[in-house]
Amino acid sequence: MTIMSNAQTVQRLRTLMESSSEEDVDWDSVTGDTTIESLGFDSLAILDLVYDIQQEFGAEFDAEELVTVSTVDELAAFIAQKVG
Repeated sequence: MTIMSNAQTVQRLRTLMESSSEEDVDWDSVTGDTTIESLGFDSLAILDLVYDIQQEFGAEFDAEELVTVSTVDELAAFIAQKVG
């Protein structure tokens, strides 16, 4: 299994988030420092995103584990921990 760089994980997350978010976001400007909240994810959208992440990365976790995650970089690190 190939280990992804943080930048690759962030790019994959941006793609997943873009398909899940209903906000008008300039996705090309989303970086690791961008807060997930600023991307328009409410509790239902987060659940959809969790499912998408689990499918995309093969990671198993509960949505409650994301309570402390606030930025795209933090989410990428969380995923790396779960799949690594």
